[in-house]
Amino acid sequence: MRRIWTLPATVLALIAAFATAALAQQKYPSRTVSVIVPYPAGGSVDGVARLIVQKLNETVGQHFIVENRAGGASGIVGANAVARATPDGYTLLVSASVHVINPFLYKNLPYDVVKDFTPISLMADGPLIVATTPSVKANTLKEFFEEVRKAPNKFTFGTTSLGSASHLAIELLKREAGLDTLVVPYKGTAPALTDLVSGQIQLLADPMLSSLPLARAGKIKALGLTSLKRAAAAPEIPTVEESGMKGFAFVSWYGLWAPRNLPPEINSFLQAAIAKVLALPEVKKRLSEIGFDPIGSTSEHFAKYIASEMATYEKIIRDAKIGAQDQ
Repeated sequence: MRRIWTLPATVLALIAAFATAALAQQKYPSRTVSVIVPYPAGGSVDGVARLIVQKLNETVGQHFIVENRAGGASGIVGANAVARATPDGYTLLVSASVHVINPFLYKNLPYDVVKDFTPISLMADGPLIVATTPSVKANTLKEFFEEVRKAPNKFTFGTTSLGSASHLAIELLKREAGLDTLVVPYKGTAPALTDLVSGQIQLLADPMLSSLPLARAGKIKALGLTSLKRAAAAPEIPTVEESGMKGFAFVSWYGLWAPRNLPPEINSFLQAAIAKVLALPEVKKRLSEIGFDPIGSTSEHFAKYIASEMATYEKIIRDAKIGAQDQ
């Protein structure tokens, strides 16, 4: 009789286990989801992440929180925390294009940006404002570069961090203008903008979220936009192409990642949830106001986009002769 009941008990236990697992998957998220932003609060990545998280909490439920995990260079500390996390959907990463640029700039990264992450969705992109300090006489980018050519030693360019979209945009501008100007990488948007306002540096490329308010207040002078068309949020700012650099286009983009081996059903859930949020009229309006276009994509599309962008970034870095360095 004991052997007769052993098999059904085992089967029932297995059925119960599968049912519990299925129920847990159906309830995702059932606890707090940490959305790690690997930069301090107040920057463009943080701004996009907080907008998305706010709307996820309104549409999915109050489960998502933004966790600023700054420290180290170019978001490496926060990204590493995600790479080492359990792939259960409860630890996510929102970062910018610099995340996939880092392998070309730093030796011995503690993770592989392709193999150690699951790309979930390309969320948004937007142009950068190329700005100078108010004390510079030039009112257009063309005039600015003419001034630099006359007295190159009087000008220093800045970037918000090594390898950021800000950095590569400046290197592209240098290449197109035929300049060999000193470029100073800062550790964040705030210190770079502070030095631009004070005149310690004379050129910076930075997302509209952080630069446009300063330009509107007259604290910095906007010379160009790195998109091929003017932005609805700032139609008064001409494009870089309008300053004579035909075809110049460079955007900063923002994506959502998880640790590798994220279960497909959770990946699909998050893709759908992000797409729903990005389609909301109020989200579209807010993103437009801060200079971003909502996208939303499948995991497959995002993976292909990353591969294409990495090829582009590698060429820019090689042409600029930027060598890899220790973290």
